[in-house]
Amino acid sequence: MNKIQDVQQQLRQHSYHWLVTGAAGFIGSNLVEALLKLNQRVTGLDNFATGHQHNLDQVRELVGEAAWSNFTFQQADIRSPEDCARACTGVDFVLHQAALGSVPRSIANPQLTNETNISGFLNMLVAARDAKVKRFVYAASSSTYGDHPDLPKVEDRIGKPLSPYAVTKYVNELYADVFGRTYGFESIGLRYFNVFGPRQDPNGAYAAVIPKWVMALIRNEELRINGDGETSRDFCYVDNVVQANLLAAMAGSDAANQVYNVALNDRTSLNQLHTMMTGLLAARFPHVAAHKPTYVDFRKGDVRHSQADISKAATLLGYAPTHRIGDGLKQAMDWYVDNLPR
Repeated sequence: MNKIQDVQQQLRQHSYHWLVTGAAGFIGSNLVEALLKLNQRVTGLDNFATGHQHNLDQVRELVGEAAWSNFTFQQADIRSPEDCARACTGVDFVLHQAALGSVPRSIANPQLTNETNISGFLNMLVAARDAKVKRFVYAASSSTYGDHPDLPKVEDRIGKPLSPYAVTKYVNELYADVFGRTYGFESIGLRYFNVFGPRQDPNGAYAAVIPKWVMALIRNEELRINGDGETSRDFCYVDNVVQANLLAAMAGSDAANQVYNVALNDRTSLNQLHTMMTGLLAARFPHVAAHKPTYVDFRKGDVRHSQADISKAATLLGYAPTHRIGDGLKQAMDWYVDNLPR
């Protein structure tokens, strides 16, 4: 039995109370689904700034009414200390996913990104500490590596941030570290690398690349690639992220008050990603086989290459990714095809 199977077994035998912030979002709703399937009691918090009710509706369909009866939802905002305190009452574990993502959005509106990602994060930390939560697991970001040139990225070597978003995610790590040192409050930060999968929003100016591309390919619309297409990323399927969150929550105290990369230790260029996606879609949508992308200027604040060293998470958390990018794309594609608007 590997570590995640051991943790899942523990959770099936003992029900805890979990708070998932950003519960109506992409990653948050996947966490809610996984926890309810393990017979856990879950409170979800979201203000619907970027989350959607239809994500929660889909989780309800997938888990069934018996499991859904263990879920409570609070429409609330992490920028409100009172909302945070109310949500943390009686909670054992917090999985904090609520944030305003997107490098371009942070460049366009740094104040709003700061209010949500720093002030909101601090509100959640204080509320969780005061509620005596056992462990606070939060979504950190690979953007923290900034302009550091080394590959693969190792947790203790970072550069200067390249966007306001990156600044906010680094400040989260600093606050979490200070709360550990000052108050003895246990947290774990998970530096996500380019997560994708079911319920990821393809719409809007700041949509993630994979669902946005799927929609463009199916519709036979223009698909833009920033730069020459050789920019590379460590794409990580959402099931790997769910695994990391559960492992982090249940890990021993020796693993606490640290940050961990969550990815594959792999690199896929945007050109390679386009080829993989057209290959998967062409059988169902023949026009996709002839699709050619449009190359545009590089995007401000983007790093050229990203790849994670995951040995620390493997050693201290027992993290073992179950989906490589090809596996994840195959599994996600059916959901994308069935659920993305045509």
